Amino acid sequence: MNDATAFILAGGRSSRMGSDKALLSFGGQSLLQRTLQAASSVTGKVFVLGPKERYGRFGDVIEDVYKDCGPLAGIHAALSTSTTDLNLMLSVDMPLMTADFLRWLMHEASVARELIVVPDALGGPQPLCAVYRREVRGPAELLLKRGEYKISNLFTAVPTRYISEREVVGAGFSAEMFSNINTPAEYEHLRAETDHNGLLKAKS
Repeated sequence: MNDATAFILAGGRSSRMGSDKALLSFGGQSLLQRTLQAASSVTGKVFVLGPKERYGRFGDVIEDVYKDCGPLAGIHAALSTSTTDLNLMLSVDMPLMTADFLRWLMHEASVARELIVVPDALGGPQPLCAVYRREVRGPAELLLKRGEYKISNLFTAVPTRYISEREVVGAGFSAEMFSNINTPAEYEHLRAETDHNGLLKAKS
């Protein structure tokens, strides 16, 4: 998709993990390499959001304008840089995410009238696996200036389409794709549930 850009949010503090999540190994790759590969199958325009000194060797990096304000600041920095209308935001810590789903999500966003298209699955909205139109930049900056750092505040500020888990499953995907890694226990659990390629093992 030429009229879209993908942004990988890699610059979190990883405080609960105790080490940089982006560099953890999963399926023979780092989480960042794995996520970059999935995003690159959707669009040739892919950027990493985080510190340049840490991730510069992986590709083009964009740093936050509003420092230490969480993922919303990353979304704002991405939309401030983007030259395309459609912008996929994807967290680095979803190792089960598939390129097929990302392409489907981008298609859904391309035909939607809303400014944000976000899956609502695996227990709630997934703002770090969602598509934001470039004009969301202004509302994001307004929230940051107010000190309101919850991404969910964007969903009430601009027209948002929620894709239900039923829609996700009905399209042939598993909600398990949204499983993310925040702690060593979650990391080891997902590794135990997947094969050497990082794919979910078949349930017996």
